[in-house]
Amino acid sequence: MPTASTPAAAVTAPTSVAASPAPPAAPAAGATAANATAANAAADTQDQHNAADMPAAPDLVLVRSVIGTALQFLGPRTLDPHTSRDFTLWGLGCLTALDPSLAFDTRGADIQLLSGQTHLLSRPAPAQDNIDGWAQLATDFLETARAHSDAVRTASRDDLLQAFFDELFNHLDPYSRYIGPSSAVTDREARIGGEADAGVTLAQAGRHVVIAAINANGPAWPAAVETGDRVLAVNNRSTAGQSAATVSQWLCGAADSRLVLRLLSPGQARARTVVLRRAKVPPETVFAFASGSIIVLRITAFSSDTAEELSQYLDQATQAPHLKGLIIDLRGNRGGVLQQAVTAAALLLDHGVAAVTSGRDPQANHIWAVQGGDMTNGLPITILVDGRTASAAEILAAALADHRRAVVIGSATLGKGLVQTVAQLPDEGELFVTWSRVIAPLHWPLQGLGVMPQICTSLGEADIARTLADLPAGRLDNQPAVAASRAARYPLPVSRILAIRKACPAALGSDRDLDVARALLENPAWYKTAIAAIPDEAASAPILSTNN
Repeated sequence: MPTASTPAAAVTAPTSVAASPAPPAAPAAGATAANATAANAAADTQDQHNAADMPAAPDLVLVRSVIGTALQFLGPRTLDPHTSRDFTLWGLGCLTALDPSLAFDTRGADIQLLSGQTHLLSRPAPAQDNIDGWAQLATDFLETARAHSDAVRTASRDDLLQAFFDELFNHLDPYSRYIGPSSAVTDREARIGGEADAGVTLAQAGRHVVIAAINANGPAWPAAVETGDRVLAVNNRSTAGQSAATVSQWLCGAADSRLVLRLLSPGQARARTVVLRRAKVPPETVFAFASGSIIVLRITAFSSDTAEELSQYLDQATQAPHLKGLIIDLRGNRGGVLQQAVTAAALLLDHGVAAVTSGRDPQANHIWAVQGGDMTNGLPITILVDGRTASAAEILAAALADHRRAVVIGSATLGKGLVQTVAQLPDEGELFVTWSRVIAPLHWPLQGLGVMPQICTSLGEADIARTLADLPAGRLDNQPAVAASRAARYPLPVSRILAIRKACPAALGSDRDLDVARALLENPAWYKTAIAAIPDEAASAPILSTNN
């Protein structure tokens, strides 16, 4: 669940001097000139084969810059304080992972690289937080290891950096990580949208190309474009005989460039022209469908436009006559952008604290307060969660539950209450660094504990039936676990976390969750009993703590 990206300034690397190759061996005594020539030719041929099989030498200037930038970014932001020395030596453990014959001796004033009993390199240890010094030391050791180890030499630059950061982050929390350039580009496109287009999905309908879906985030959404429309031409280029995949490529282009579509709606005799401006379109994350007098909103992730999508659907839903309630389905939602979860909560709360984040960096400390008004005017809400619901999705569920704005149904959630901030590195890779903990509005920690639902559905059909049978009498079977979870405070022993969570073990969601949610929304007295299970809000506001 990364916050807004805060890249550190790149570290300027000095020019490095590449190691000179060893001279070719002299021919043995007594060898003829012809034999020497043949030997050298054979050696050259073998060298060419070896070179063809081996990745090019990594750009060590770039490697040093990446490591230096990472050290600068990590220093003030990790949950617990560590030095540049710690980070560097942890990362250099990758050399032993790649080649077990390589080892380090860090006991003296010098850092030494060993291969068995052979000393390969010794460097004076810089001051603990000398970022430039440790970045240079790391680069020197990687270069030396490459010169002496086949396993290290065959690793590409990206492989070396991935191994370095994997070893470094093995010493931190499970969510901090490095993502290499190719994967980072894909992830960024998933968060903010890839190539600019119209924001529609095309499909084949016999010999025709038709619009199968319209992305609520895209330029086609507010335009005169409808699902089922046949696409006759794109920028005066006929689609006759073309596949949906080919026409989809025609829709792509530079951001804000003009796109002219010739469309024909089903049952109409005359085509129409629609002019759009291409845009980078984040993937849709909110989907809606009606179930009688109830609207189901499924949120699959929290990307850069999730709250805006939710707002649009809520606006439509509240116009439906005889609406009894909303079901927000967060099952399988692994989270995403924290601010989007807070903004989503603001759409359904009149005011209050949605979450608190606390870390060492002052910029990580926030009381995320919301105000402005509930778009649904108090419409009853149920939220579906399961053991895969995590991060930003847990923040939304916890915020609405703690404010008695929604009844949570399902199982204990994953319990990811740590927030990452993102830095883009000089190699175009990214660092995701955990820099704060999340505290729910009633002051309990999300990390490890997760959200305890008011209505548990993970203990089997008999338990669900008993729970529903007790609701008309004003009894909520899971009340003790709900109260215990809200009374929890950081730091929380693992034994206590497990004792609370076992009341409603994490599990995958099922269709039964939807049935239970509908039952609560159809029975206001049951809904009221479940809402009342949440304790009253504590009198004092959450206090930020930087003692980590």
